[in-house]
Amino acid sequence: MCTSIVSNIERTVIGFNLDLLGMEHKVVCEDDKVYIAIWDETEGWLPLFGANSRGDFIAMPTCYPYDARSDAKTDADVNVINLDVDLLLGKRTFDETRRLAGTTHVSSVSGVTFQAQLSDAAGNVLQITPGQGASFIERPRYSVMTNFSPFKGKSETHPWMGADRYDVAVGMLEKAEKFDVAECFGVLKAASQTVCPTVVSMVFTPDDKTVYWCLDRQYDEINKKMLEN
Repeated sequence: MCTSIVSNIERTVIGFNLDLLGMEHKVVCEDDKVYIAIWDETEGWLPLFGANSRGDFIAMPTCYPYDARSDAKTDADVNVINLDVDLLLGKRTFDETRRLAGTTHVSSVSGVTFQAQLSDAAGNVLQITPGQGASFIERPRYSVMTNFSPFKGKSETHPWMGADRYDVAVGMLEKAEKFDVAECFGVLKAASQTVCPTVVSMVFTPDDKTVYWCLDRQYDEINKKMLEN
């Protein structure tokens, strides 16, 4: 599930809702990054979503419906999870990630199409849907990704595609003249879910390297962490 927001209406503000059902997760705070880790029986805790002190933010909404083109084709494929984790952990820059996504077949986990909305400190956006393509958007006024492919739009429907959440977020962003941390949490609250529950809502302001988050839709209990280089 998930809703990803990048806004450059006033300053760069990034928002992310992690919607998750039946998976163990935790928020991890380190000096130079804050991220959400998901427990995997084979790999252990995977750092999949979050921000680093360089100004990068990694969001990875699942894409519905699944598209078989996202399955791996050759050993030379790059898995979108590895691509995202390497950016989050500082092993690759945003520009290097952009070039790799444009020149290499990016795949996903077999049978599941994970996609990505990545952003840098300047508010530039890279959207990746494995098997379908990658799109770079230079400092858009705003960008939203939920659970349908930006390359297909709403041409394919699925109960979990998130078109309703997309429309809510876009509608609020389109009308916004002021958009900072409070407004971003307002959009995340409006796009939050209970059926596949929103378990973490996170906001990042890369200009001052500050991450804000709350758990389980408790929007009156906000945590805050300033990142260090």
